[in-house]
Amino acid sequence: MAFKPWFRGLEQSRRFRDTRPSIPPDRSTSAIVPTDYRKPTTGLLSYFPDSWVPYAELTRLDKPAGTYYLFFPCLFSTLMAASYTHAPPLAVLETSMLFLTGAFIMRGAGCTINDLWDKNLDPFVARTRLRPIARRAITPFKALTFTGFQLLSGLLLLLQFPTSCLFYGIPSLFLVATYPLAKRVTHYPQFVLGLAFSWGAFMGFPALGVDLLSDSTAVKAVMALYSSCISWTVLYDMIYAHMDIKDDAKVGIKSIALRHAADTKAILSGLAVVQTGLLVTAGWMISASPVFFVSTTASTVATLGLMIWKVKLQEVSNCWWWFKYGAWFTGGGISLGLLAEYGTQGSHKEAVIQTPPSALKELVLGYRTGTWPAALATWSVSSKKT
Repeated sequence: MAFKPWFRGLEQSRRFRDTRPSIPPDRSTSAIVPTDYRKPTTGLLSYFPDSWVPYAELTRLDKPAGTYYLFFPCLFSTLMAASYTHAPPLAVLETSMLFLTGAFIMRGAGCTINDLWDKNLDPFVARTRLRPIARRAITPFKALTFTGFQLLSGLLLLLQFPTSCLFYGIPSLFLVATYPLAKRVTHYPQFVLGLAFSWGAFMGFPALGVDLLSDSTAVKAVMALYSSCISWTVLYDMIYAHMDIKDDAKVGIKSIALRHAADTKAILSGLAVVQTGLLVTAGWMISASPVFFVSTTASTVATLGLMIWKVKLQEVSNCWWWFKYGAWFTGGGISLGLLAEYGTQGSHKEAVIQTPPSALKELVLGYRTGTWPAALATWSVSSKKT
């Protein structure tokens, strides 16, 4: 009789454990492997061999929005650095194309790493249960091996940039690998995602030859741009998180959408204000012209304001639509503004060089005859007048 209360307590504890929502280990998920998966019959993946489709799905090849979101901070930084350094158009184009390729590779690697972390969670979420690892189309070992090839490809691409870019690019891998863990320990994993996805803001300046360690003006501009992109990432990923808000609550995944579901639009509005303000700060740091402030500010305020006003957070399809096209609305608008600024700065530089041909000729002759200091002073005065 003395052990009876203890036995009853043990039995009650077992019953409690049986009723808690839990995620079974790998060996028990075979019972919920979906049988309703069908290979895509339309779109790009429909042309792939059957054995390639799971890997294409793993990298989200059919859903490129994430690639664009990863690319835009790189493009912002490149165009801003191009205005700051008056880089030639061909160098800007080449650098942008390298960044686009890198965004494609590293976004795919990030998705693979994320799915490896979430292999025991994805089967319980409606939107993710048909992902390749979740449905057992790819084993974790094969996915890990594939990740190695992706990271190696990213490294080979990074080597095409100036050497200094290695020191700026490699630390981002830590953030890529830890973001999935953040979803388990904090309600603000979107901030960690922002740190990772916005890292490209650091890359454009060194890619065009600017030494951030010795140029305080460039550093200030980069930090403002990076912070602006973080705000943007938290904003659009908060909308994205609303697509899984019910399933996330069941399986224990944390997000800012769950934490602040009742205040989402107010927080989105605040993030939009912060993003715009920091973007203006970045332009001010590099002494941008009014073209930058008018075009980028107007496009950012208009596109973000429209999205926050129109998005229906309770509808999964509507959240996805705004997430998918928001990259082009906001990112495209900012890019066009930066491109206009670059065009303006480039035309100014061309005018300064070409308008005083006589003074420039005197400078060359002065160098040959040894009277170059006086010729240089004459050329400087002529340049300022233009």
